[in-house]
Parts: sequence; C-alpha cells; structure tokens
Amino acid sequence: MNDTLDDYVMRCLSNMQPWTFWSLQEKINRKTGKFYGEPSISAAIRNVRKPYMRERWSLPSSGEVVMKERIPSGKGYQYRLTTSVITNWSTKDGICK
Repeated sequence: MNDTLDDYVMRCLSNMQPWTFWSLQEKINRKTGKFYGEPSISAAIRNVRKPYMRERWSLPSSGEVVMKERIPSGKGYQYRLTTSVITNWSTKDGICK
C-alpha cells in the first residue's frame, strides 16, 4: 500500500502534540521529499474525520477526533488529536502501547 498525504498527516498527529499547517508541511517534506501546499494539508486534516481514516487508524467511530486551537500569541491555528483518541487507543493493543 502506498502512503498518502492523509497517512503522513495522521502519523504526525499521532504524537499527540499540536501541529500547524507549516510544521506539518515541513516535517512531511523533510521525511518524504514531497512538498504539499496548505490547502492539501488542510484537506488531509479534514480527512482524518472521515470514516475510512477512522477505521484505518482505529479512531473512535463518532465524535470529534481533531482539535483546532488558535496559536497562542500568533496567527493561524494548531491541530492535535483529542483525548477521546488517546482513550480509544489505550484500549487497543499495539496502537499506543
């Protein structure tokens, strides 16, 4: 299976730290050599909420899975997985353990 931008974004978000479009863009470019624009990164974050991504990554089947927060003392937003994801993963073998 070939990895998609959705997979790259989810791998970054899975560290449970906040990410901006720009930090995701930089990390993905550094790791893969591929450059994705902000609209593509934004779409990939939205895709994390879709059923196929919830199933692929063992995310809760309902409820919010991505939190959007204003960047403290800055422009834009940062995104991270919600605590419901952590709770869901902690009950599954091999996801976060």
